[in-house]
Amino acid sequence: MSFTLLAEGVVAFLLVAGGVFAFTGSLGMLQFKDFFMRLHGPTKGTTLGIGCVLIASMLYFTVTQREFHVQELLITLFLFITAPVTGHMLAKTGLHMHLRFTTGTRGSLPELRDEDVGQSRVARPAKARHPWRTRQSRQRSRQKSRLPH
Repeated sequence: MSFTLLAEGVVAFLLVAGGVFAFTGSLGMLQFKDFFMRLHGPTKGTTLGIGCVLIASMLYFTVTQREFHVQELLITLFLFITAPVTGHMLAKTGLHMHLRFTTGTRGSLPELRDEDVGQSRVARPAKARHPWRTRQSRQRSRQKSRLPH
């Protein structure tokens, strides 16, 4: 059994595993019920999927071109560092904005401290007002939307 055949088998396994992880992470985005549950799909499953595909790419091009390719390894390391940090920041933002959740995702009350949750709701930015729309045109558009079709 030659080294190239063995490397192709490992590359094929990594590509299939990466596809399964990415599909599972994407399916989690569709199936989970609330914001906090949906964070698990992209931060865990998709990160592992893309990591497997990048490592398979690095191995394939290293074997076929007979020189070490470090770019994919650097991308994988950067992805493994930044994706969990991004997920953590999104979870903290969801806690501060008091987003709705299902009861199965919230920890026990002593587990959440005041500085983790925040004392009050974070103000959302105001809607942008269009400078070319006047008060009368807004009232006309509201009246049109109330008319039965």
